Amino acid sequence: MSVPNTQSTRAYTSLLPIFSFIKPYKWVAALALLALVVTAGLNLSIGQAVKFVIDSGFIAGSKEELTEAISGLILLISLVAVGTFSRFYLISWLGERVSADIRQAVFNQIVHLHPSYFEENRSGELMSRLTTDTTLLQSIVGSVLSMALRSSLVLIGGLVMLLVTNLKLTLIVVACVPVILVPIMIFGKRVRKLAENSQSAIADISTYAGEVIQNIKVVQSYTHEEREKGAFGGEVEKAFSVAKQRIKQRALLIAAVILLTFSAISAMLWVGGMDVLEGRMSGGELGAFVFYAIMVAMSVATIAEVYGELQRAAGATSRLIEILQIKSAIKDAAVPIEMKEGERTAIAFNNVGFNYPSRPDSAALQAINLRIESGKVVALVGPSGAGKTTLFELLQRFYDPQIGEIQRNGENIKSLSLADLRQSMGMVPQQPVLFSSDVWHNIRYGNPDASDEQVIEAAKRAHAHEFIEQLPEGYDSFLGEQGVRLSGGQKQRIAIARAILKDPELLLLDEATSALDAQSEFHVQAALNELMHTRTTLIIAHRLATVTHADMIVVMDKGRIVATGTHHSLLEESPLYQRLCELQFEKAKSGAV
Repeated sequence: MSVPNTQSTRAYTSLLPIFSFIKPYKWVAALALLALVVTAGLNLSIGQAVKFVIDSGFIAGSKEELTEAISGLILLISLVAVGTFSRFYLISWLGERVSADIRQAVFNQIVHLHPSYFEENRSGELMSRLTTDTTLLQSIVGSVLSMALRSSLVLIGGLVMLLVTNLKLTLIVVACVPVILVPIMIFGKRVRKLAENSQSAIADISTYAGEVIQNIKVVQSYTHEEREKGAFGGEVEKAFSVAKQRIKQRALLIAAVILLTFSAISAMLWVGGMDVLEGRMSGGELGAFVFYAIMVAMSVATIAEVYGELQRAAGATSRLIEILQIKSAIKDAAVPIEMKEGERTAIAFNNVGFNYPSRPDSAALQAINLRIESGKVVALVGPSGAGKTTLFELLQRFYDPQIGEIQRNGENIKSLSLADLRQSMGMVPQQPVLFSSDVWHNIRYGNPDASDEQVIEAAKRAHAHEFIEQLPEGYDSFLGEQGVRLSGGQKQRIAIARAILKDPELLLLDEATSALDAQSEFHVQAALNELMHTRTTLIIAHRLATVTHADMIVVMDKGRIVATGTHHSLLEESPLYQRLCELQFEKAKSGAV
């Protein structure tokens, strides 16, 4: 029995963090507990009312006493109804409130976690924890804990009343309790393990479905509909198989408890019936005893069922608390330094070396030394995997370098407030990210406090106002998931309008025109020129023709800076830059021919 007891203790211990979320609503919890105790007491009083009805009403043959007894019974039942309403409302409110708070706490934690966490954890699993696990906890706090407490009180109170009513019959009932608890311990352990597996299987389903839906055009273009249906069906069946085992174990648990419990009641009824026939107890006492025995039996059965739910909730709680206890690898400065303004050097990389956490043995950057002056346009060029995007990610402190330091306006970026650092930058990625909302929301993401006029002005400067006006509902038009209703060039101009509205000091451009047609490229490039005016700008350049007029071009290869200079000086001094130019310009000439 030691293993089940250990498992039980561990299960209940893992549920303890929930109470920290209940604490702010302790008065609601106290009122709910009071209603629960009063209701349990009233329920137990009904047994004495039953005894009075039988002995003073039916057996005594007195209409007055029967009427009085029935009236008292109705009053007790009415009070039970009022108490049950209060308990149910308060405990359900508490469950919904706590579930909402836990969901908010988990989400708040997720949005501040370092990006490397999301390289190792699937988004579908995180969504499952935010939805399925918190919903399960809502049912636990909102009903299961209430049922467990009520049943425990009724069980204890019922046993006391059984002792008061008849000692001999009570000993029969008590002797059966350990026999009933054995299957609870055995099956409860299995239910908890299967519940954890079931939640993981549901997370797998969510992840798989999310990826297919997000990439539905790719699925359909490769005519993989049937293949994906079969694969998803396999995930569903796997989850169902685990759920089926969990249901089977819970059903066996409940069935075993009911069988043992009511077998004990039947034996008790036979013994009690013999005592009534032989005059050793009254019919009212037997009726009350049967009432209490049934209440005790129902309480034990409820506890058995609740035990399985608590085991299941323990797994959900441990997964949620695991997220809440994660420490972000990117920590804000304890006492942030205010960012300076007007410094000549806007950015400085001092001997920076970096390895991605997911690839610790492969250096992404090595011995990076770079000075970028305020107001200059600097282009980063080089083959794929050279480390250009990594520089952007380090600059925004999505990661911290293992070696060296990065300075912003003369201060180590680790000493600056994360919010201030990132607020001073505006990022326009090659693949713009739009949200499932309207145009207002997507542009205003750059400055949530901006007025409608400021949003429209930003759209005009981004060469986006004209096509937005032609959308079915203009700026109120819903853009679909990830802006699916817009073309690539339109998405890019919305992203540029967002950056214009943010009005950053430092602009980070992952060249936005490489995958656009000529007309879209013209509009986007015009918008970028508007955005770059008077700002310090870093451009990841995939097409060298777009950055030939940059103030400085940084050539990177294999995580190192191999050359810096202007377009003309690099053509003379950098073999790698020469080769890149030859490949691109020759390709452009052959394409033109």
